[in-house]
Amino acid sequence: MVGIGFRRDFYEEFLDENIIKPDFVEVAPENWIGFGGFWRKRFKKVTEKYPLYLHGLSLSIGSPEGIDKEFVKQVKQFMDEHNAVLYSEHMSFSKVENAHLYDLLPIPFTEDALKRVVENIQQVQDILGRRLIIENSSYYTVLKQEMSEVEFINELIKRADCEMLMDVNNVYVNAFNHGYDAKEFISQLPLDKVAYIHMAGHYKVNDQLIIDTHGAEIIDPVYQLFDFATRQLKREVPVLLERDFNIPELTELQQEMNMLRKIQATALKEVNHATA
Repeated sequence: MVGIGFRRDFYEEFLDENIIKPDFVEVAPENWIGFGGFWRKRFKKVTEKYPLYLHGLSLSIGSPEGIDKEFVKQVKQFMDEHNAVLYSEHMSFSKVENAHLYDLLPIPFTEDALKRVVENIQQVQDILGRRLIIENSSYYTVLKQEMSEVEFINELIKRADCEMLMDVNNVYVNAFNHGYDAKEFISQLPLDKVAYIHMAGHYKVNDQLIIDTHGAEIIDPVYQLFDFATRQLKREVPVLLERDFNIPELTELQQEMNMLRKIQATALKEVNHATA
C-alpha cells in the first residue's frame, strides 16, 4: 500500500482515479480539527473514498512539561469521526511551557529525556486507547548524548510499548550528516514494531550537509535504502510519499508511488522466494 498527503488544492484529483491513485491519504490532524462547512463536507468525501492516516505536527512528545491532554482528546474525537487507521508523530519537541516554537526540535539522547518521552507517550496512548506510532526524526545538531540514536529509539519503543514509523529519508539524511552507516542503523531498529514508512526527497546544501525538505523527488540512493529496509522487514508495510512544496504535476507523483510499489513488491517476492 502506497499513499500520499491530501491537499486542498488537489481535491478534485483525489476523487478522480484516472489522475492519481493512492491506496490511502494522510493529513496532519491540526490542519483539519474544527473545520466545518465547505471543506468539512469535501474532506468527508475524501475519507469515504480512501482510508485516512494521521501524522501530527504539534503533539511535542518530547516536551518536559508533558502533553496537552485536551488536544489529544480532540485528536481521538477526530480519529473516531473519520475512522482514521493510525496516528503517528515525530520523535521531537515543538513547545516549552507556553512557547510554541513552530519547528521539530531534537530530543537529547539521555535517560532523563527518555523517561519523560515514555511517560508522555503512555499518557497519549491511554487517552487514545491505541498505540501511538513514533517517527525517527531528522536532526542537524547532537544535543547531550548518553546513548546512541538507535539505542534511544529501541528503548523508547520498548518502554512505551508503542510502534515505529520508519522515515527512510530521515535515516539517509542523518547518516549523511552525522557520518554513520544507514543500512547498519536500519538493521538495528526494532523492525517488528515498524507499522508505517515515510519516503521523501531532500536538498543537498554541500558535501557535508543535506536538509530534509519534502520538496523534491526521491533520489536513487533513498530508493535503494527503501529496498534494503523492505528486505529487512520481510513484510508489507504501508508507505507514504511525502511532498509538501515544489509540487510537480500529479502524474510525476503517481510515477513515484508506482516506483515505491514496484520496489516493495519485488523485494518481498525475492525475500519470500529465498526463504521458501
